[in-house]
Amino acid sequence: MHTAAPEGSGNRFELLVQNVTDYAIYMLSETGIVASWNAGARRFKGYDAEEIIGQHFSRFYTAEDQAAGLPARALETAEHAGRFEAEGWRVRKDGSRFWAHVVIDPIREPGGRLIGFAKVTRDLTERRAAEEELRRSEERFRLLVQGVTDYAIYMLDPVGTITSWNPGAERFKGYKTEEILGQNFSRFYSEEDRMAGLPSRALDTAAREGRFEAEGWRIRKDGSRFWAHVIIDTIRSAQGELIGFAKITRDLTERRETQLALEEAREVVFQAQKMDAIGKLTGGVAHDFNNLLAVIVGSLDLARQRLASGADISRYIDNAMTAAERGATLTQRMLAFARKQELKLRSVDCVTLVRDMADLLKTTLGNGVAIETRFPLQLSAAHADPAQLELALLNLAVNARDAMPDGGRIIIEGAEATLSKAQRPDLADGRYVRLSVIDEGEGMDAATLERAREPFFTTKGVGKGTGLGLSMVHGFAEQCGGLLTIASEPGKGTTVSLWLPWAPADEVREDVADIPDMLALAEPLVILAVDDDDLVLTNTAGMLEELGHTVFQATSGRDALRVLEKGSVDLVITDYAMPGMTGTQLADQIDERFSGLPVVIITGFAELPPNMTRRPRLDKPFKQAELARIVTAVTQGGQKLVRLAPPSDNL
Repeated sequence: MHTAAPEGSGNRFELLVQNVTDYAIYMLSETGIVASWNAGARRFKGYDAEEIIGQHFSRFYTAEDQAAGLPARALETAEHAGRFEAEGWRVRKDGSRFWAHVVIDPIREPGGRLIGFAKVTRDLTERRAAEEELRRSEERFRLLVQGVTDYAIYMLDPVGTITSWNPGAERFKGYKTEEILGQNFSRFYSEEDRMAGLPSRALDTAAREGRFEAEGWRIRKDGSRFWAHVIIDTIRSAQGELIGFAKITRDLTERRETQLALEEAREVVFQAQKMDAIGKLTGGVAHDFNNLLAVIVGSLDLARQRLASGADISRYIDNAMTAAERGATLTQRMLAFARKQELKLRSVDCVTLVRDMADLLKTTLGNGVAIETRFPLQLSAAHADPAQLELALLNLAVNARDAMPDGGRIIIEGAEATLSKAQRPDLADGRYVRLSVIDEGEGMDAATLERAREPFFTTKGVGKGTGLGLSMVHGFAEQCGGLLTIASEPGKGTTVSLWLPWAPADEVREDVADIPDMLALAEPLVILAVDDDDLVLTNTAGMLEELGHTVFQATSGRDALRVLEKGSVDLVITDYAMPGMTGTQLADQIDERFSGLPVVIITGFAELPPNMTRRPRLDKPFKQAELARIVTAVTQGGQKLVRLAPPSDNL
C-alpha cells in the first residue's frame, strides 16, 4: 500500500501533464535532450513524441538564435539562477515560426544533483500580433497627430494639465513641448476669461455632455491674441472612468478677419446701391415734380397778371390745383412703395368703388380705350383703404392703357377665393377678394416680368415717369395683408391682380360721402396755429380765418406756450416736425399745463411715435374742407368749450 500510493499519484500527475493542450510541457536532460512530450507540445511544435524524444531542444530555436548560443545560455541560466524566462521566436516542425513564452526550471535530486530541466512553453503568436497591431496603430496615430500643423491637438488630464503636445499646438501657441507639458491649459485664456471661470466651465461641460465646442480669443506665449475654434472631447476607460480630455484648436484669425473685411465690403456695396437707388429716385421724382411745379408756377403767375386787369383767373387757379393734387398723388406713390403710408383699413365694396370711378377712368384713359367690368352677382367686401385702392386701380389702368398704344380693351374683373398655404405660400390661409386689371397689349417677356415690381423700373422711356406705379400697388397690397401678382406673355396681354383680405360682415364700412361738408360753423373759435414754416403757417391761418375763426400764430413750441400763458384759446393746431420742441412734445406740455385744451397735429410724415395715435391728426397736403372737418370733429365731439377770457391785444 505504501508503494502503491506514490505510484498512483505519479500516474495522475503524468495524466494531468499529458492532457494539457494550451502549454507545451516537457522534460530535458541536463544536456538539453528531450525526455518527455505532452499534447500541448505536439500541438505547438508539430512533432509527435516518437519523433522528438531523444533530440536536442535547440532545434526549436531559429538559426540565428542557435548561432548565438541562446539554447545553451538558457540552460546555464536555469541551472545557476534557478529559473530562465524569456519570449522569442521558435520554429515548428514545418519551419513556420511562432512567438513563444518560455520558462525553464532545473530539476534536482534530494541531494541537489541536477538531473534535468522542466520546460514550459506557451504560444503567444496571436497576442503578439494583436499587440503589434496596437503598437503600429498607436504609432500611426502618433505620426498622424505629430504630422498635423494646422490644428493644435493635445491631451489634458481630468484637471486640465497638458500631457501631450503636437507641432500644430507649438505653431499656434508658441510653446515648445518641454515648456508646456505639466502646465494647465487655462494659461491660453485671457485674464478676463480666467476670472470668469471659462476654462473650468469648458471641462465641466465636456465631462457632463461628452463634448464642448466654442470660439473665442486665446493667448499665445508672446501675449498676442488669436481667434480660435475649440473642441474638447472626453476620454474614458472601458469602465467609464474619466481619464482626461482630447483638445483640438484651430486658428481662425485669418478667416475671421476675412469675414469682417467681407462684411465691410458688403456694407460699402450696400451703401453704393442705396445711393444709386436714391439717385434714381431723385432723378425720376425731380422730373415729375418739375413738370408739376412748372404748371403751378406758370398758372399762378398768369393768374396774378390777369388779376390786375380784372380778368377771369379761375382757369389758371384750377390748373394750379390740379397740378398740386398730382404732386400729392406722387408723394403717396413714394410712401406706398416704401410701405410707410398710413392706411385707413375698412370694409370696401369693390363693385361700388369701381363703378364710382367710371368718370375718373374715362377722363384719365381717354377715348382710345374701352373699359369693361366683370363682377359676380355678389362679391364680398375687401379689407383695404378705399382711397389707396382707387389710386392703385387707376395706376394699373394707366399702365394697361400705355401697353396698348393703338388702343384696345381694358377689363376690370372681380372674384373671391379661399386660399391655403399650399396653394399660395406667400399668403396666409383665408378668404380673399381678387381685383384684376386685364389688357390686350404687348405683354411682357420673362426678363421684364421678373423686374416689373422693382422700384424705378419702367419700360416707358426716359422722362415718362418714376417707375413707382407697380411698386406702389405692390406695397399697398402687402400693407393690406394681401399680394400683387402679374401674369403676362409677349403678344398676349397682361393680367395684374390685387389679392385683398376678405372683410368680415360685421366690419364697419365708412362712406366718405356721408361726412358732411362743414365749411361754416355756428360759433367761431379762437385757434392757435403753430408751424416753423412761415409759408405753411400763413396758409393754415388763412384757411381758418376764411372759416370765420380768430387765429393767432406761433413759429415754435416755446412761442406757442408763451401765447397760451397770456390768453385762452379753444384749439391748438400744430405741426409735428419743429426744431427744439416737436408737436407731440408741445401737446404733452399743453396736457400738463392747460388740461382739456384740444390739440390737432398736422404732419407730412407717414409714421409718427406710438403716443401720437391718441391725438387727432391731419396729413399734409390738405384742403380747407378737410381742415374744417377735423376742427369740427375735435371741438364738437362732446366736449364743451369754455372761453375764460378774450385774448389780449398784445398777443
